[in-house]
Amino acid sequence: MTPLAPALPPVLDLVGVAVFALTGALSAARMRQTLVTVAFFSLITGVGGGSLRDLLIGAPVFWVRDPLVAPVCLGVALLAWFTPVRWWRGHLLEWADALGLAVYAVFGTIKALHWGVPPVPAMLMGVITGCIGGIVRDVLAGQPSILMRPELYVTAAALAAGIAAGGIALGLSAGLTWAIAVAAGFALRGAAIHWSLGLPAHRGES
Repeated sequence: MTPLAPALPPVLDLVGVAVFALTGALSAARMRQTLVTVAFFSLITGVGGGSLRDLLIGAPVFWVRDPLVAPVCLGVALLAWFTPVRWWRGHLLEWADALGLAVYAVFGTIKALHWGVPPVPAMLMGVITGCIGGIVRDVLAGQPSILMRPELYVTAAALAAGIAAGGIALGLSAGLTWAIAVAAGFALRGAAIHWSLGLPAHRGES
């Protein structure tokens, strides 16, 4: 399918890549892995969600054609390698991940819409873009995936993606749509981090 002419800011994609790449690199650094492993974690976390999105919507895989994405991931890996792990302790990593989640969910949704994907599947592409990199990171690190915990994570991505799709459908300007959608997704994920908000789990047999 021939894509519509996108009007997407490349910096938005790079911000999402860099933030997610940082969470992957730091995850490997905390486990005292080699520089090669840190770089691999950085790359796979940074581009994982976007790569799956592009494959599903029939678009060229973004980071293979973009000369900046791989260097950004490797640069982030070097940052994680040469900075003390204690600099990144506490909730800082979670907040960085929250920002990347919101940005990537919005970008993934809008890119899918510009490639002719209907609104609901496009929203799901946004969720996949925002969540898959972090899930792969956790699986590779042998940690419980965020997907298997009740706290609001996928829900925040879905909110950002839904607002992005809704804004485009209503004819709002691209800049306003991105700003509102990213802010909403980040705010919901931030609230979940701060107040430990989560969805109720299934209670099983009564």
